[in-house]
Amino acid sequence: MKYGFDNDKYISIQSQHIQERIAKFSGKLYLELGGKLFDDYHACRVLPGFQPDSKLRMFQQLSSSAEIVIVISALDIEKNKVRQDLGITYDEDVLRLRTEFQKRGFMVNGVVITHYNGQSSAAIYRRRLEHLGIRAYYHYNIEGYPNNVQLINSDDGFGRNDYVETSRPLVIVTAPGPGSGKMAVCLSQLYQERRRGVEAGYAKFETFPVWNLPLKHPVNIAYEAATADLGDVNMIDPFHMDAYNKVAINYNRDVEIFPVLNTLFEGIYGECPYKSPTDMGVNMVGFCICDDEVCQQAGKDEIIRRYYTALNQMADGACNDAEVNKIDLLLKQAKISTDDRRVTVEARLRREESGVPSSAIELEDGTIITAASSPLLGTASSLLLNATKHLAGIDHGLKLISQDFIEPIQRTKIEYLGGHNPRLHTDEVLVALSVLSRQDENCRRALAQLPSLAGLQAHTTIMLGEVDRKIFKKLGVDLTCDPVKKN
Repeated sequence: MKYGFDNDKYISIQSQHIQERIAKFSGKLYLELGGKLFDDYHACRVLPGFQPDSKLRMFQQLSSSAEIVIVISALDIEKNKVRQDLGITYDEDVLRLRTEFQKRGFMVNGVVITHYNGQSSAAIYRRRLEHLGIRAYYHYNIEGYPNNVQLINSDDGFGRNDYVETSRPLVIVTAPGPGSGKMAVCLSQLYQERRRGVEAGYAKFETFPVWNLPLKHPVNIAYEAATADLGDVNMIDPFHMDAYNKVAINYNRDVEIFPVLNTLFEGIYGECPYKSPTDMGVNMVGFCICDDEVCQQAGKDEIIRRYYTALNQMADGACNDAEVNKIDLLLKQAKISTDDRRVTVEARLRREESGVPSSAIELEDGTIITAASSPLLGTASSLLLNATKHLAGIDHGLKLISQDFIEPIQRTKIEYLGGHNPRLHTDEVLVALSVLSRQDENCRRALAQLPSLAGLQAHTTIMLGEVDRKIFKKLGVDLTCDPVKKN
């Protein structure tokens, strides 16, 4: 992998910048955390060199002075909202996040249930949290939020919410996903702290868009593609331009809400401590790009991947035309097309030659490996075998798994388990390799190459099933699929 991002520099200057912001507010800061604190694979893809746990490692330098508050919306509890990248509901992810934070030495204060309006599912969830020994708080719906400033900054607004008692200088407010109400929790706490004589501050830590990169930089366009379903639009921060005569990049929701926030801050502090929404941020990621060309290419690759994801969702009936059209427009803005993804072109060429579903993967040295489906193996399974054989230096003509070994597995799938597809999926191929590796050196060598697949690009000419997609995800392969369903 070519690196375009200095991860060590990021951890150093980001933690220092947050400490400076804490000092600006007399030693008490509520930090709204946008995006993912760990498992931030989008950042890893568009900023090669960024590590999935970079932000977590950065905060670990501040862990002795930090505590974490996790936020979940009662609305998301009620509708069992699922975090798509992990396949678990938001309420379960809250518990997962708490465990992960504690394992890494962080103090987790508790959970705030926002948008509460008497929902029975939220009340049940609160009792569950308390049964587990987790402090839980309600923050209520406020009529007219965020525009009804007079009501919001009153005892019937923020004053009605449960007060979250905190004890450390840095309070990190995070959530399983967007729309949870993190900002409202921070503002409510500022109001409550002020009533108790504490002059706490607020800041926002959101990685994208990168405020000091150009508006049409591929990394910033990739963020728009990633949030196409939310309708986010990157834009030049007009408040920052007006205050400093400098270009800074933000996105529409932060720009649109800033006049309201300005008034809310004035009601809490007497004056607003910030002149622009960009001022509220503490993001230093743009200063840590060490090879802009590498990051530009990574951003372009991500836009194409997001386009395929939207096409696949639309083929499944779970995405509207607007999202696909939005990303199609972003492709044009970045002056790229799907043909700029090498594995896409090579997989389709193999499909034309073979007449059956095909796939391709690009290795770290630029070598393209292709595969086609067969009566014994699906194209994804064949691709894994072909790639690992090549990496292990095994002759392509050698069959790692014999037909005699595969056929009994197929018979069990069809005759006993009622399956319709006799071909082996990727998980079944890996299990077969594992069993054979006890006696076969080549199988052992092929399995040993699986870690080498992390970060590679792959494409299939057919939409893969959930099992195959999950295997590629676990292996760290960036996969795209043509929006073609199996017959």
